[in-house]
Amino acid sequence: MKERLEIRSLSDLDRFLDISSPHEPEFQQAVKEVAKSVIPLLKDNDAWSRARVLERLIEPDRIISFQVAWEDDDQCLRINRGYRVQTNNAVGPYKGGLRFHPSVSQSVLKFLGFEQIFKNSLTGLPLGAGKGGADFDPSTCSDREVMRFCRAYMAELVRHIGEHTDVPAGDIGVGAREIGYLYGAFVRLQNRNEGSLTGKGASYGGSPLRPEATGYGVVYFAQSVLAHDSDEIKDKVCAISGAGNVALHCADKLIQADAKVVSLSDSGGTLYAKDGFSQERVQAIRRAKEERRVRLAELAAKNEEFLEERTPWEIECDLALPCATQNELGEEDADRLVANGCAYVVEGANMPVTAEAYSRFEQASVTHLPGKAANAGGVAVSGFEMAQNRTGKPWTREQVDKSLREVMKHIHSECVRCGEADGGIDYGKGANVAGFERVAAAMLAQGF
Repeated sequence: MKERLEIRSLSDLDRFLDISSPHEPEFQQAVKEVAKSVIPLLKDNDAWSRARVLERLIEPDRIISFQVAWEDDDQCLRINRGYRVQTNNAVGPYKGGLRFHPSVSQSVLKFLGFEQIFKNSLTGLPLGAGKGGADFDPSTCSDREVMRFCRAYMAELVRHIGEHTDVPAGDIGVGAREIGYLYGAFVRLQNRNEGSLTGKGASYGGSPLRPEATGYGVVYFAQSVLAHDSDEIKDKVCAISGAGNVALHCADKLIQADAKVVSLSDSGGTLYAKDGFSQERVQAIRRAKEERRVRLAELAAKNEEFLEERTPWEIECDLALPCATQNELGEEDADRLVANGCAYVVEGANMPVTAEAYSRFEQASVTHLPGKAANAGGVAVSGFEMAQNRTGKPWTREQVDKSLREVMKHIHSECVRCGEADGGIDYGKGANVAGFERVAAAMLAQGF
């Protein structure tokens, strides 16, 4: 039945997903958000319909699931579940991060891989899409345990990746330390150095600006949007969630642009600075979290307030930037932001806004900038790193930053081209349609 079902309407899609992915809510949410933009296109393009492009994008090329057995510091054997979801490689080799977190599941990775198709397509770079990870929590382990886990994980992953096949990167729980251990294991197992992972350190083939890229890209994209609205980011009050790599570098770049950043958050609550954080303060928080892995509650200064078990979305702001994780901003949060006059919601994380909250922003005419466009800066710089590894010619920090700005401007122009509606811009529709068009064209050209 699944083989014969064609998707020509949202009700067709519901039936298709009930058959193919019945217990994968995150994945279904991501697919439905894209499908409402692209299903109308299928009625006007017989070639896309005949080639079943949408159906084939929904179904990953392959899902690799494996056991990861490793030894902890007490010499006890521990078992985790590892994954690599290779979604689509019509445009280039599979490309997407690895996430180490207890919440990792097939549904989460399928949704992330599906989002990655459109994100990577929007960059204009030759990048396919994939995602991977494990239900492993590095924050609870010693450095030696993390290293042993990474080696065990790579022992299985190594047979599925390579610079022309699949190039993983980092994500939640996979930072510079984990990428270093993973790459070291790859080199030992394969006996060769190649650009098989990105996010590497500068001393062994990494790109300048890679740690900052996603957060900086969020700001560059937001600046393009505001400029299109004849506005600027200077003096705008910005509420940010998260306190990881994306959130902190996003805050840093916003402050450089003379915006006022008033919040960061973690699972314990929100760190609120009524008068705004300074650049030095954000950098001090980043160092403390990197060196001591502390919670924000332990870092509150005398001119700051820690709002225990509360989110940033009750704070009055011009821009809300969810940079933590999926579905972190719900309908009640959206209502608070609307009531407090928020004008822009800029996704620094992947699908951080629930479907219900998305609808509230649409009803209130709040400009919503989807993660597949706004946070594509990280994968863009990963693409630059791949180019540097292949040519053996490193780029300067200035070259990378200039190219990152150009990619984010390109993504904005593509969203505008495909998202014009009722005299304004629907950035969600624009990102979905522009990303879909490029991948669909590649699939048809190759006879998929």
